Amino acid sequence: MSWLASRRITVTGGAGFLGSHVVEKLQDMGCRDIFVPRSADYDLTRMADVVRMYDDARPQIVIHLAGKAGGIGLNSEKPGELFYDNLLMGLQVMEQARLHGVDKLVVMGSVCAYPKLAPVPFKEEHLWAGYPEETNAPYGFAKKMLLVQAQAYRQQYGFNAIYLLSINLYGPRDNFAPASSHVIPALIKKCIDAIEEGRDEIEVWGTGSASREFLYVEDAAEGIVLATEKYDGPEPVNIGSGVEIAIRDLVTLIAELTGFDGRIVWDATKPDGQPRRCLDTSRAQKEFAFKAKTELREGLRWTIEWYLDQRRRARPQESVQERAL
Repeated sequence: MSWLASRRITVTGGAGFLGSHVVEKLQDMGCRDIFVPRSADYDLTRMADVVRMYDDARPQIVIHLAGKAGGIGLNSEKPGELFYDNLLMGLQVMEQARLHGVDKLVVMGSVCAYPKLAPVPFKEEHLWAGYPEETNAPYGFAKKMLLVQAQAYRQQYGFNAIYLLSINLYGPRDNFAPASSHVIPALIKKCIDAIEEGRDEIEVWGTGSASREFLYVEDAAEGIVLATEKYDGPEPVNIGSGVEIAIRDLVTLIAELTGFDGRIVWDATKPDGQPRRCLDTSRAQKEFAFKAKTELREGLRWTIEWYLDQRRRARPQESVQERAL
């Protein structure tokens, strides 16, 4: 049994998309003392709430996953909010972890921290080689500052904070809200909506020329738990699949898997975002034996099945509400 099983663990964001899968992985390992602070009870942008969270949970291990994120639309609409809230949450969670004598803090960064024109695949040493892609630079910088804080705290206080960089995630429980969803759930929803509404075309932002790497959420959760258990180094570590796909090809694949056979209209007036994103994952494999297991087509199929099931479950409630009207 892992040494984590005997520890008190707090997972910020543990009720969210990624966090809920991390909590399940920890439970599978035998961890039973897991605290998941809910945003309604603990606003992590407020220091008093962060202090109260530590006083209530008395964690020995903290996995910090809480944050605000979204696709190109949300990053363009609310760059200041995404910068401020993400940086403030991370700063305070780490400072109070140090002050409360936490044994280990795991911080989740983002691929958005990488420079726009970093060599592909992105290696951890490329992080400071240029400015991030403009549409998500504020979010990316907020996340990258937590690496600076973690390394500074390790140097001055001997505090064990590790920093992981995640590529774009997808899978069951993802956010499908149009205003804030990432590319995969947004495309799945567009295709299924078009099928149900009898429309013969969908509109997609950009030109389709950009490329991305995607990691199935259960694989990401496994990587985070492995790092929590086995990695104590000062250097950042990429967590990804190492497989790149053009957005144009991704749209074609999602259309096929959802059964949408209409036209795909590209709105080239909208931004493509970063030209390419793909991570070098060799450090994760070397340091804690992480390697993604889920092939993209299979992961997409499971995600689509989950989403369709959620829509079916919601329909009876919608019918009841309509009859009440």
